[in-house]
Amino acid sequence: MKVRNFVFFILLIFASLGFAKQSRPNVLFIAIDDLRPELGCYGAAHIKTPNLDALASGGMVFERAYCQVAVCGASRASLMTGVLPTSKRFVNYLARADEDAPKAKTLPQAFKEAGYTTLSNGKIFHHQDDTDDRSWSEPAWRPEINSMASFDPATTRTLSERKRGLIYEYPDVRDNAYSDGRIAEKTIRDLQRLKKDGKPFFLACGFARPHMPFYAPKKYWDMYDRKKIEIADNRFRPANAPEQLHGSGEYGSYYLGDFKVNSPAWHRMMRHGYYASVSYVDKLVGDVLAELQCLDLAGNTIVVVWGDHGWHLGEHNFWGKHNTMHLATRVPLIIKAPQKEPATTEALVETSDIFPTLCGLADISVPKTVQGRSFKELLGNPAQPFRDVVYTRFKQGDAVVTDRYTYTSYDGDKSHMLYDLRKDPSENRNVADNPENAKIVADMKARLAERIRQAKNANVAGPPSTGKRSGI
Repeated sequence: MKVRNFVFFILLIFASLGFAKQSRPNVLFIAIDDLRPELGCYGAAHIKTPNLDALASGGMVFERAYCQVAVCGASRASLMTGVLPTSKRFVNYLARADEDAPKAKTLPQAFKEAGYTTLSNGKIFHHQDDTDDRSWSEPAWRPEINSMASFDPATTRTLSERKRGLIYEYPDVRDNAYSDGRIAEKTIRDLQRLKKDGKPFFLACGFARPHMPFYAPKKYWDMYDRKKIEIADNRFRPANAPEQLHGSGEYGSYYLGDFKVNSPAWHRMMRHGYYASVSYVDKLVGDVLAELQCLDLAGNTIVVVWGDHGWHLGEHNFWGKHNTMHLATRVPLIIKAPQKEPATTEALVETSDIFPTLCGLADISVPKTVQGRSFKELLGNPAQPFRDVVYTRFKQGDAVVTDRYTYTSYDGDKSHMLYDLRKDPSENRNVADNPENAKIVADMKARLAERIRQAKNANVAGPPSTGKRSGI
């Protein structure tokens, strides 16, 4: 009898260990390129994003999340390593983690080393092979066509100087005609096999839209009446802005058709294309989330949706990212975690904070190279304070953001910008040189100097570690 009880006890222990192993949370990590927080769940009633809104209704919406660099390659390398940028690290869209921070473990690497299956579909790192071997259980995957593939012959009838087609198109094609549709389908197939495998997983899915060019199936363009689309009311350069402030010229690499840049018709067309692209990717996110639910994986999966930086939609006649203004640096961030109540938080967070937060939620050790801070506790207490300042930069500009102000110093303080987000939320007037703001500027300079010092203290340099697989 005693032997039987002992055997039963041992079996019970093994069963409990097996349950503990299976109950480790999965991570579905969804990156969306050039997505600014102009979604239904962020109060934008004119945008049709029912799937992201549904996710947000069951998770936490971060109202004040900021990227570290307002350009894709650098932003992603920083987020995926948890390492802050400097004037020499994570500088532009070509930035690579394996070159700029070779000693830093990556987010998927931390999960891989903890026993997770880690997969990458679409654009996660800017470069497909960046840290590929050590980050992913299988080679990072991208579809056979890229995000510039066109399905309307008229699009490529006339090319720009850079041999690119028209900046927009809306053929009557299926969702999976474009690369993003194929990325969603691959992610769904991976969910199905990961379910069968039974091991915990970190599955990353990166969509290109609403990045230019604005190519999306016609049905998403038909969701919006261009005549009714409202355009920015501050189509002018901020008063007193230094010469270093500029918008992105990326749109100029495409053929622009008969549109005159920054005319009202141009503004409406560009917004129409952006909105259609957002609704397209929202549908694809919905497809992936529906499969997660269908496979009965949603209850034990942390879902993260994030944008790699913000985007100007004609404000100040700027288009795209590439500066340190609020619209370029503020990003959407939605996290739905098991057993966490839905909420909205105004806490200031940085994208470098995502790495340690996910590790904390999965009970994985945070690598010593990570400079971000875990905001895990915010998921249970959204009103608690977190950061008093966030750090972001772009090329010669270093910036900090508080709950009220944005401050940028250019070229070692040769010029600067201060915007009062309470009085001037659209950042229409630079007040850095107003005498009454001298103490505020001094305080912001001190905060910025401290964050720059912190960024420079990262111990991640060394000989480049390719982390590349042969044939990738």
